[in-house]
Parts: sequence; structure tokens; C-alpha cells
Amino acid sequence: MRYDGIMKKIRNKIEQKTRQQSLLGGISTREFLEQYWQKKPLLIRGAMPDFKGLLSAEELAGLACEEDAQSRLVSYVRGKWQLEQGPFDEARFHALPKKSWSLLVQGVSHHLPEAAALLQQFDFIPHARLDDLMVSYAPDGGGVGPHVDSYDVFLLQGLGKRLWRISGQKDLTLVEDAPLRILKNFETEQEWLLQPGDMLYLPPQIAHWGIAVGDCMTYSIGFRAPSAQELTSQFMDYLQERINIEGMYADPGLKSTHHPAEISRPMVSQVSKMLSRIKWRREDVARFLGSYLSEPKPHVIFEKPNAISLTAFRARLAKRGISLSLKSLTLFHGDQIFMNGECLEVSDIKPAERHLLLQLADQRGLPVTSFKDEQLVEQLHQWYLAGYIEFSH
Repeated sequence: MRYDGIMKKIRNKIEQKTRQQSLLGGISTREFLEQYWQKKPLLIRGAMPDFKGLLSAEELAGLACEEDAQSRLVSYVRGKWQLEQGPFDEARFHALPKKSWSLLVQGVSHHLPEAAALLQQFDFIPHARLDDLMVSYAPDGGGVGPHVDSYDVFLLQGLGKRLWRISGQKDLTLVEDAPLRILKNFETEQEWLLQPGDMLYLPPQIAHWGIAVGDCMTYSIGFRAPSAQELTSQFMDYLQERINIEGMYADPGLKSTHHPAEISRPMVSQVSKMLSRIKWRREDVARFLGSYLSEPKPHVIFEKPNAISLTAFRARLAKRGISLSLKSLTLFHGDQIFMNGECLEVSDIKPAERHLLLQLADQRGLPVTSFKDEQLVEQLHQWYLAGYIEFSH
């Protein structure tokens, strides 16, 4: 049995490697990361030869009507760009013109298991970098105009065809008064017509413009790249809740002043000295990153199951595998597991079962497993009641 299990793992790894090489046009993930990732575009013909899409245009429109889905409608009317934010009323889609508009829905992987499975094919890139899966539909001529993104993206073609034009231009002048960041002076350097199953990888800051050729659906797998300003601001907020700097401002040697409105040099010096006592360690940064990067977006709402007792949960756990909710993200660092922004210290959990949490994070699920660590079972029960995990079957 142990030999069979080892052989199964080996076969799975071989299949995964073969699938990823096909996804990247025959090159290895190492070659892709070394030669293309964040460096230059890559066109991959037949990345997913049998891919026709995961949902229809009508199903995407239905999703855009849901409260917990982020959706946008971009149109180009009489020489001007227009933007509408969802959720939409179904009647809105009946009033659209035949051309020059695009519907975009973010976070489709939160609603569709097949979309979550699609993202798993890109797990050669850390989950901490993954943003989401956006699906767009456009009739002939539709798109969101020429623009530049600050993140990495794989553009996988589903239904129909899309013409992609790209440019490494430095002129980033924007169209004035447009609701989107549309480039004013786009100059095409290369262009490709993508058909179902074709994929285009684009690193940050490459100008691009996708134009639908007939009815078209594109699947955008985006990888977040927070700005230094965003990370600094969020880290300062994180520290504010956790640091305690003792002492109070004091000036027992205060002198009379001729300018009562002036902030004196001694005051600036003393406050500077107080602020210099703010310190942090690498462990603080790691904990911040785990909490911040796994934190769900504000619109995400977890559906809680009917409450069951710990005893009933333990019994089901012994018979059924578990998986993360489609909306959950789990990361880890050292002895810390981060589930949807919450940190769990796992140093007290038995090493023999600690690896199961890492497996749950990496593979987003666990087969039927006999959990013996009571603390681990209790934690899984809490996550289940919060809607973070669910039974697989």
C-alpha cells in the first residue's frame, strides 16, 4: 500500500509537469520564470487545446447581476468611453447595442468550481501573488481600450477570437476625462489573433489593447503586485494595532517664546526620538504579509453552513474529505497558517498532522484523512462553521 501511494504521487507529479509544459508552449516552468516572468510577453498557441470556456455569455451576465460579484460594463459611445458598475439588472443587457461594449466580472473563481480548478494549473506561481480570475465578454469590436496594467496577467481565449495589440511604449499619456485609464497615443508594435485555447502572457507595464472579433470571451488570470506605498500604508496600520510605545511628551524645561504659533526645534527633536523607538522584526513582516495577502476583498461574503456539533463534525471528517471554500485563501510561513486574514500558530499541533494543514493550503483540499490531533480537529470545526472550509463529497 505504501509503495502504491508513492507511485501515485510520482505519477501525479509527472502529469502535473507535463500539463504545465503544455500550458507554457512546451517550455518548463523554470524556463518561463527565468526568461519571461516580469520580463517580456509570451504568446502560447494551443496552451489549452480543448478549452472552449467555462460558462456562457448568458451565465456571465447572470453572475454580473449578483450582489457579491464585482462587475463592470465598459462601452465606447459617440467617441467617448463610459463605465458602469454592477450589480446590474437583467433588463440592462437587453438594451445594449450590437457592438463596442464589454462586460467584465472579477473573482469568477469564487463562484465556479471549474474556474478554481483552472487557477490551480498556474500553481507554479505562489498563491500569495494570485489575484483572481476575471472573465470578459464582448461582441464584435468590444474591449476596454488600450491601457497598461501594474500586474502580471495570462490572457486565455475562450469563446471566439480576440485581436491583441501590444506595445512597449514609454508614452503613457491618458485620454482626458475618461472613466478608465485609456492610453491616448497607443502605437502597435506587435499583434496576434488569439483563438480558443490560445494564451498570451503579459508582464507589468506592457501597453495592450484587446479587440473582440465577433462574439468573444477572454479569461484573465491576474497576479497582484502591491505598490510600495500600499504595502507601507497597510503595514503601518498593522503595527498601530500591535505596538505599545511607552512614555509621554514632556517639556519641563520649557522657555518663554515670542512666537506662540511656532513648532520649536526641541519639540521636533523630542518627537523624532520617540518615533525612532518604533521597531519591527522579519517575523512581524511575515505575519503582516500572511494576514494582508490572505485577507478577502471587502465584497466577499462567506456562506455559513448549518451548525453541527464537534462530535458530528469529527464523524463526518472521518468519512469525507475537506476542501477550501472557493472564496478562501490559505497561506503559511514557518509555524503560522493564515486563513482569510486570520493567523493560526501551529507549533502546538503534532508534527505528524501539521503537514496536513500545509497540504490543505497548497492543494486547496484533503482526501479522507484520520485526524488524531484534537486541537487540529477543533480548529477545522471552527473554520467549517465560519464557511471557510467544506466537506468535499
